[in-house]
Amino acid sequence: MNQRFLALLTSLLLLCTPALAETVPNKSIVVAEPVHLIGYLPLYVAIHEGYFAEEGLDVTVVQATGGAHVTAVVSGDAFAAIGGVDSYNFANQGNDDPIIAIVNCVNRANVYLFARKGLAPASDSDADMADFLRGKVIIAGRYGGSPNVLTRYLVKSVGLDPDTDVILSENADASTVTAMLRYGQGDIGNGGEPQISEGVTEGIFEEPFVSFPDLGDYAYSVIAVKQSTIDSDPETCAAFVRAMLRALEVVHTDRALGERVLEIEFPTLTPEGRKAALDRAYEDALWSRDGYISRQAVDTCMQVVSISGLYDGEWDWAQMVDMQFVEALTPECGCTPDCTCANQPE
Repeated sequence: MNQRFLALLTSLLLLCTPALAETVPNKSIVVAEPVHLIGYLPLYVAIHEGYFAEEGLDVTVVQATGGAHVTAVVSGDAFAAIGGVDSYNFANQGNDDPIIAIVNCVNRANVYLFARKGLAPASDSDADMADFLRGKVIIAGRYGGSPNVLTRYLVKSVGLDPDTDVILSENADASTVTAMLRYGQGDIGNGGEPQISEGVTEGIFEEPFVSFPDLGDYAYSVIAVKQSTIDSDPETCAAFVRAMLRALEVVHTDRALGERVLEIEFPTLTPEGRKAALDRAYEDALWSRDGYISRQAVDTCMQVVSISGLYDGEWDWAQMVDMQFVEALTPECGCTPDCTCANQPE
């Protein structure tokens, strides 16, 4: 065997040996979240179970309060945001590179109203609810955010004026609601898990007296990116969606796995609190099953925003969502009347 052939053979072996071959690093991307919520569990599952890594993505989630999760995408500091289509719609007004939702996550309005210990409405009738809310200080979340919108919607729905009949404390950071109620800075708060389990366990407030998931399909927390990202980097968008669809399936079929990831992401929450939080999520059918964002989910969300008084324009599902990546992974079906897959006729 001559020296030239031996050198060539050695080079080929080095190229074909995984341990020695040059590896291509995963693409690093950032997802901005407005608050750390149990509702985002599928996103966390996709990270911790390696679904993103298997798609060649290194995903980091950063918390950006006060609406900064949306502006982080606009500025290019984040690849994507997780939030409501209403928040993206506000940001898209006059924006020539709009933020477009590409996959669903939380398909219910993941907001609940709870009152300080000892306070509760006499019943859930509009009259009793109005009597209970009138004059109360409600920790409602930042102005224009989804929890704030839903609170204003409820107040108006029972015949009150959110600007004169109640006092809205519009805190920028949604995670502060528990502490604010603890120290007497409000009578009523809004939020989701883990705040509910924490507050109830510590005796700060009662179980929720209003459950907005009852509104049905609602595009509350969807993953969205800029239109220019969809156009210039569809491969990364498709990879992200594939990982999210795997995670959505897992949270519906493997509760034990969800519990493990929940403990990683919320280590200070007690085992009882984690159980209560997951029980609530499953009971309220919080998570999308197929990643699809239906017209009904968008319409319900935008109708709530309109009734709240914070938006009086029109909206177009086709300009707010792009389901091409989900549709590419959605098996054809017979489209039963309650189906929400991409094949459902308009």
